[in-house]
Amino acid sequence: MATHETLLILDFGGQYTQLIARRVRELGVFSEIHRGEMPAGEMRRLSPIGVVLSGGPASIYEAGAIQPDPGVFGLGVPVLGLCYGQQAMAHLLGGKVEPSGSREYGAAELEADLACPLFAGTKAVQRVWMSHGDRVERLPDGFRVIGHTANAPVAAMADEARRLYGIQFHPEVRHTELGRQILDNFLSMCKARRDWTPASIRREAVSRIRDRVPEGRIIVGLSGGVDSSVTALLCREAVGGRTVPIFVDTGLLRLDEGDSVQRRFEGFGLKVDRVNAADRFLARLAGVDDPEEKRRRIGHEFIAVFEEEARRFPDARFLAQGTLYPDVIESTSVRGPSATIKTHHNVGGLPERLGLELIEPLRELFKDEVRRIGEELGLPPEFVWRHPFPGPGLAVRILGDVTPERVLLLQCADAIFMEEIGAAGLYREIAQAATVLLPVRSVGVMGDQRTYENVAALRAVTTEDFMTADWYRFPPEVLDRVARRIVNEVRGINRVVYDVTSKPPGTIEWE
Repeated sequence: MATHETLLILDFGGQYTQLIARRVRELGVFSEIHRGEMPAGEMRRLSPIGVVLSGGPASIYEAGAIQPDPGVFGLGVPVLGLCYGQQAMAHLLGGKVEPSGSREYGAAELEADLACPLFAGTKAVQRVWMSHGDRVERLPDGFRVIGHTANAPVAAMADEARRLYGIQFHPEVRHTELGRQILDNFLSMCKARRDWTPASIRREAVSRIRDRVPEGRIIVGLSGGVDSSVTALLCREAVGGRTVPIFVDTGLLRLDEGDSVQRRFEGFGLKVDRVNAADRFLARLAGVDDPEEKRRRIGHEFIAVFEEEARRFPDARFLAQGTLYPDVIESTSVRGPSATIKTHHNVGGLPERLGLELIEPLRELFKDEVRRIGEELGLPPEFVWRHPFPGPGLAVRILGDVTPERVLLLQCADAIFMEEIGAAGLYREIAQAATVLLPVRSVGVMGDQRTYENVAALRAVTTEDFMTADWYRFPPEVLDRVARRIVNEVRGINRVVYDVTSKPPGTIEWE
């Protein structure tokens, strides 16, 4: 956003690159991710207040390893190299990088020079998070050591005259106990104004929409999730009643969710154009058990339904959708060699088919920022903090054939799971929870009679970025209560299991 100061992050394929950007934004500074080899001339045109060189999986000497343009060190702004970024800085400025005698992964104790402003307000000995196989062996001219660990004699280095800093560890992860303070210190050295706030983001988004849409309607693809909900409310604030939220109810949502979405938005004075298309979607899914084919059919049917409904508003000129910054990063391949983990499902192709211009007011935001704007707009907590829900809905949580009967089974079981998570006060501790209906049946005994019914699997994970995730450790009594309620209240399910697979090797969804 041109009105905000910008911290530039050059990406060398590190798994934490997006996390660096999020941490910087949490500290009130807009950050933008670009490819690691970005030319210095392009950097200058962005007028950054500082530059961060990310980590990465490669060795600096590997054939094809991405290296920054050396001109980055002559921009006249502070530069901070993290892990691979530190090694690239040392290598390009005349130092020496070599393989470590023993690789260092995980927690380490850093002895830091508190006289250096990068470590102001921290501790002389502090816990940091390492992930490296190479290390700096000889400093470039002008640098001095400002921190070391048992395995890394140059765990931190600085050329304070040129405001160039390199650290071997990752300040962006929670495991580095004072990482936030270190990043905050770097932003202070960049003389950051800290003008990136939910209120300012909201004002500017509304202003841009209003300037772009002086007349005609904006159609919003509403799903009920926080991204599309915030998009709809920003459009409503900008152009009022010229906002038309179209909500395609596929019949594959959670129990009673369609009614809930409609009531909630009408409470905001925004009439929702709801299309009840459950019969169409279920007909398209009949006899299909391959997950990719399910996604393909649902996507095609969604576009067909949405297109039919949108044509009821001939004065519409724009289509708004809740594209987020991670979607933009992955689709434009600025993340270096990092692998794309998931496929995104949006209304791709619809603007051209309908002759509409696309509006994406959230395309520079991360999910946590969208949630803060949702709070700023007055969305209730159950909408703001709603767990992610797959675009194809429950169809990819029903393994095997999708039928009306199996959809209802899953909706009822899932409703109990989510209700008990909320009652136990655990909803915000969990990043995503789901119930999965398995394509197997199980023998059981109920009321002295043999049963042969369906199996439900429960899934709950914690994560910061959804690229990796760990299974959630429920109190046993909560799982016991959920399982007993599902078996007793959902006729057709007689066994409940809990998924204790992390990501990787598993994915969060089963399909």
